[in-house]
Amino acid sequence: MKSIITISREFGSGGRTIGKLVAERLGYQFYDRELVNKVAERSGFSPEFIEEGGEYASAKSSLLFAMATAGQYSADGLSMHDRLYIEQTRFIEELAEQGKCVIVGRCADYILRDNKDCLHVFIHADMASRAKRIVERYGEKDKSPEKRLAEKDQKRRVYYKNYTGRNWGQAQNYDLCLNSGVLGEEACVELIVAACK
Repeated sequence: MKSIITISREFGSGGRTIGKLVAERLGYQFYDRELVNKVAERSGFSPEFIEEGGEYASAKSSLLFAMATAGQYSADGLSMHDRLYIEQTRFIEELAEQGKCVIVGRCADYILRDNKDCLHVFIHADMASRAKRIVERYGEKDKSPEKRLAEKDQKRRVYYKNYTGRNWGQAQNYDLCLNSGVLGEEACVELIVAACK
C-alpha cells in the first residue's frame, strides 16, 4: 500500500476533486490549498502569491521565466520564486515523512521522485471536457475557456520545466496517467485507489 499519492493535472481536468475523493476514500490527509496556507505561515509569503507563484510561471518559456524573475533577488541571491520553491520542497518532504497523504500539484511528483512509497498520477482530459468543466465549476466567462485553459497549461509547463528539467505531463514521469474526460471522476478515483493498494 502506497502511503503518498501525488496528483499532477491539467487545469480543468478535475484533478483536485479526484485527489480529494481519493484522500477521503483512503482516510489520507489532503494537501492542495491547505499546503498553500501552511507554506504562507512558514515563509511569510501571502497565500495569493503562493497560489499563483508557486505553480505557475509568468512567462512562456523557461528562459523568459528566468529573465522575468531575475530582478527579484533577495539578499541570499535567490529570487522570490526560488525561495518559494525551496520552502514548498521542504514542506512536501516533511509531509512525505509523515505519510498517508495526497498532494496536488507543486511539482510534488518530482520532489518525491526517489520516494518508493509514492504513487505519481497525472490527470488529463480533452479540451471540450475541460472547457465545460471550468464554465460549470468556476463560472468562467471573461474569456474563451479554451484560451484560459491553454494559458494555464502553458504556465504550468514552463514552471515545471524550469524547476525540474522535465516535461510536464510526459507519461514517463508518472506511474499512472488517466483521462478524466473519458473515464469520469469516479472511475479515476477507483483506479487510483486500486493502484495504491
